[in-house]
Amino acid sequence: MFATPHGLVETPAFMPVGTLATVKALDPSELRTMHAEMILANAYHLHLRPGDESIRDLGGLHRFMGWHGPILTDSGGFQVFSLASLNAVTEDGVTFRSHLDGSERHFTPERVMQIEVNLGADVIMQFDHVIPGQSARDPAADACERSIRWLERCRAEFGRLRGDGPERQALFPIIQGGVHADLRAAAAARVASAGDWRGVAIGGLSVGEPKPAMYEMLEACDEAIPRALPRYLMGVGYPEDLLEGVARGVDLFDCVAPTRMGRNGAAFTSGGRVNMKNAEHRADDGPIEDGCGCATCRRFSRAYVRHLLQADEMLGPRLLSIHNVHFLVALMRRSRAAIADGTFGAWSRDWLARYHSTSEPS
Repeated sequence: MFATPHGLVETPAFMPVGTLATVKALDPSELRTMHAEMILANAYHLHLRPGDESIRDLGGLHRFMGWHGPILTDSGGFQVFSLASLNAVTEDGVTFRSHLDGSERHFTPERVMQIEVNLGADVIMQFDHVIPGQSARDPAADACERSIRWLERCRAEFGRLRGDGPERQALFPIIQGGVHADLRAAAAARVASAGDWRGVAIGGLSVGEPKPAMYEMLEACDEAIPRALPRYLMGVGYPEDLLEGVARGVDLFDCVAPTRMGRNGAAFTSGGRVNMKNAEHRADDGPIEDGCGCATCRRFSRAYVRHLLQADEMLGPRLLSIHNVHFLVALMRRSRAAIADGTFGAWSRDWLARYHSTSEPS
C-alpha cells in the first residue's frame, strides 16, 4: 500500500500511461470503472505542449485532465535522450531540440524539478541520464554516476521549491547502471542511503536488452532497496514482465503497450497476445477473453471488434485499448490476492505457462 495526497495505491499495481495528460482514447471515468488507481504523465511532453506553467495556472494536472486519483510524472529523461534531437550532454544538463518545432531547449536537474512541481503530480521523478539497454560498461558507469550527482541537485531544488509547506509531492530517485549487475547493486545502495525517500525507481531497462538481463538487474538491486519502500520499474508493462517483476519485489509498473497494441489491433489474453485483425475472428461471437469483466468483453464480440478494425472505425482501437488496460490492471489485482493468500509463486508459474503457450504474432 502506497499513500499519496490523492488516495491510496494498492500494490503491486499497473499505471496506465497518459503521456500528454490523457491515456490515449480512454476517458478518466473509464479508468476509474476498471479500478485503475494511479496514472502516469510525462513532464517533457507537457512542458513543450501546452506548457507546465499553463497547467499550473489552470489548477494543476489533476484538474486539467479531470483525473482526481494519484498521478506520477516521468521527468522526461528517456524522451530527451531518445525522442529529441540531442545536441550535448554536460555536467550542467542536456541541450536538445524539441521534436515539435526544432526549438533549442536546455534541461537541468533544477529546471526539471521546476517543471514537475508546476505540473503538481503526487510523485515526481528525478532527472536522470538514460542510455541504450546494452551499453558497454564505461558509458553505463558514466551515466549511472551522473544520474546520482543529478539526484542530489534534484533533491536540493525540490526542497527549495517546497519550502516549509506541506508534503504535496514525493520525489523518487532512479537507479541506473545498464545491464551490469555490480553497477546496479552499487547504485541501488548509494541511492537508498542518499535520502529519506518515499519510493525508489529502477530505470534504463526494457530499452533493448534481453528480458533475462532485465530480470537479473532487478535481482541485483533487491538487497539494497529497503523492503518498506515501493519499487517502481519504469516503462515495463507486458503481462509476463509484470509477473516476473512482482516475483522480484516490484510494486509499480507503467507502459504504453496496452493502448499502443490496441491502436494496432492486438489484444492481451490469458492465452497470449491475439491479433484481432486475423480472419479467424470474423465469425467469432465470443468475447476477446472469456470471463473478462471489461466493458468491451461484456458487450461486444470478437467478430464485431474485427469488423471495426477492418472498417477503420475508431471505436475498434478504443475497445481494444479498454480491454488491454483493464487486463493489466486486473492482472495486478489478482497478483495482490495471490500474494495475500500465499499462493503467488505457484499461481504466477501456472499463469505464465498458459500465457506463453498459444501467443499469436501481433
